[in-house]
Amino acid sequence: MGLRFLIVDDSATTRAIIRRTIRLSGVPADAVLEASNGIEALQMLTGERVDLVLADLHMPGMDGVELMKNMQRDQLLATIPVVIVSADPNISRIKELTRNGVRGHLRKPFTPESLRALIEQTLGAAHA
Repeated sequence: MGLRFLIVDDSATTRAIIRRTIRLSGVPADAVLEASNGIEALQMLTGERVDLVLADLHMPGMDGVELMKNMQRDQLLATIPVVIVSADPNISRIKELTRNGVRGHLRKPFTPESLRALIEQTLGAAHA
């Protein structure tokens, strides 16, 4: 059985790149869902099974940090790991996010191999 991903990014191009990178990584995926901000993501998460959320930090409406905070307030959504996908070079901010519940960070630009390694680290090698 493959994994179900939710890509949350305001850039359609970035979502397409992440979708393609998931495919190239060789990670078995049953579904790759997309949302353009945290508000859309929360709506999708209430009706879809998702194994991993890949979210940008900077988005209009609701950014990746607010998305994660909203997910943590919901008993069911709090169990879904969130990985930040960002070019933000602020290492202290990423460390702070990790202390507050983010399960990983994928720095742009990334490769299929680095994405696969992050998925293995976050969900376990059996899933990748």
